[in-house]
Amino acid sequence: MKKILIITQKVDKDDSNLGFFHEWILEFEKNCLSVTVICLFKGRSDLPKNVKVLSLGKEEGVSKLTYIFRFYKYIWHERKNYDVIFVHMNPVYVLLGAPIWKILGKKISLWYTHKNVDLKLRIAEKLSNKIFTASPESFRLKSKKLEVMGHGINTAEFSPKKGKESGEAPSVLKVLTIGRIAEAKNLRTIFEAIEIINRKKIKVRLEIIGGPVLPADVLYLENLKKWIIQNGLENSIVFLGELFHQNLPKYIIPSDVFLNMSHTGSMDKVVLEAMACGIPVLTSNEAYVEILRPFDLIIGSTDSKALADKIIFIFNQKEYAQSLGEKLRDIVVREHNLLRLIKKIVEKI
Repeated sequence: MKKILIITQKVDKDDSNLGFFHEWILEFEKNCLSVTVICLFKGRSDLPKNVKVLSLGKEEGVSKLTYIFRFYKYIWHERKNYDVIFVHMNPVYVLLGAPIWKILGKKISLWYTHKNVDLKLRIAEKLSNKIFTASPESFRLKSKKLEVMGHGINTAEFSPKKGKESGEAPSVLKVLTIGRIAEAKNLRTIFEAIEIINRKKIKVRLEIIGGPVLPADVLYLENLKKWIIQNGLENSIVFLGELFHQNLPKYIIPSDVFLNMSHTGSMDKVVLEAMACGIPVLTSNEAYVEILRPFDLIIGSTDSKALADKIIFIFNQKEYAQSLGEKLRDIVVREHNLLRLIKKIVEKI
């Protein structure tokens, strides 16, 4: 079995965006002789004793120079405790570590799922032995090193049986979207669809899980709230803020439809998590065209009327919605299962 060094942004099982990676580490531990993790930020974790987590110190408020010093200290001091490296989503760590890793004869792999291609990524591709991604749209560089793997969803946790009982009447159409509140997430189209549904005298409740990250996101959120008030939708659209990742199934399951109108161009993981819970999903995300177009679940990114019509159709066709949800879950279990993904990565790394 292999000894692996994992480098990631955050180890924190409570984080709404990156909490899922805690589950990845647990699976790596099952498939590797030893696991060492270097992270930028260390929060709450519950990992086996043979998993070592080393923080660069963001949670301590240390300087970027300290980050770099600790990074080189860790990869050198731990050099006998790993023979392969798995860098998660941050090509800069490949650039920083490659000179030492190449001298030590360590194999480098990078997981990257984003449409953005910059100089750091181009150099990281040259320095890596393997590149892993979730879908062809999630890595936009041509590379012979590329392995398209699917995503890694914990289908035991994200499962219909994990849902909570809804206290609302069955007549309320419940819609959910999850993710960072940013212009790239295209929430305005979703809001316009809710406004159309509301005009049809259908009781609808949209819940939004997530929050702004950048100053531009905060401004975007403020503008969205103004739009909600102007259109009298205060009782139909609810911001829940950021939630612990492990709590997401409790909010996904009672929903009638999950929406993702993102412009990111990469395979947003939350869509697969909703599918794993057996919930019909609607998206404009190009990364999902191959999977969801056969079910007629792809919507134009600005077509709020088509989105509203499809939401209503799913809500009114209960047997269809249940059958669709079962088929969508089967896709995730078969092609995007966490256990399968980590095992394949370890085999190929």
